[in-house]
Amino acid sequence: MTSARLTALADLRGDIERIESHTDAQDLRRVALGHAGADAALQGGLALGALHEVFAEASRHSAAATGFVAGLARRIGVRPLLWVRQDFAERESGALSLSGYRELGLDPRLLVTVRAPDAEAALRTAADALACDALGCVVLEIWGETRHLDLVASRKLTLAARGSGVTGLLLRVAAAPMPSSAETRWIVRAAHSPPTRFGTAPWQQIWGAPVLETTLVRNRHGPNGHWIMEWKCDECLFRDAPAHPQPVAAAAADRSHPAAAIAWQRRAG
Repeated sequence: MTSARLTALADLRGDIERIESHTDAQDLRRVALGHAGADAALQGGLALGALHEVFAEASRHSAAATGFVAGLARRIGVRPLLWVRQDFAERESGALSLSGYRELGLDPRLLVTVRAPDAEAALRTAADALACDALGCVVLEIWGETRHLDLVASRKLTLAARGSGVTGLLLRVAAAPMPSSAETRWIVRAAHSPPTRFGTAPWQQIWGAPVLETTLVRNRHGPNGHWIMEWKCDECLFRDAPAHPQPVAAAAADRSHPAAAIAWQRRAG
């Protein structure tokens, strides 16, 4: 091995050690999510110019994980967003809805989607895109298990993100977490979102705000956590979901307790 190659290898190892060390935590620029608990655990917000992983708890929660990634991308900024998807992901979950994207409060004009034939091509595309500082964020959506997305691949993505300052969001569906160099790792599932009423008639209600159950299972520079988050579409930020968005009817004062009534019926029968 030549001296030049040895030097290049030593420089690369040094870059990786600095990225994976805890000494540079204060050097990372951050953006607040809006959720007080999550921002406190993240020491002020999501780290920019880094790689973050978002896993759907199960394939049926892929829409929830996709919405969470879209919200993170919006919090990162209003610069162009490149969303890389493998063809298999689109066959399984359908194409991204631009009208739904707009309803979340995001601008579809800043979204560029790229379809890749397989996971390997998607990884190459995402790595090239992360090196382009004209972008604000790059989403890489990989469906299912793949041998191409290993620790070495995640380190390449992290190096590209750190070099350009572009944030990488890795969306995984129907896959198990593996060792990686990601700054954070989230597991997301859909949570209950009651409809909002504006009248007494059954038709006088609209869909409730998106509510997500999020678990931060990896945080390189802080504690993990679990939160129920509501995405505020008008403000484009995350907040605590209200515990009781609708009034709960009080028990009738002139009626016996249901448990006592059931017990009496059993004795009588």
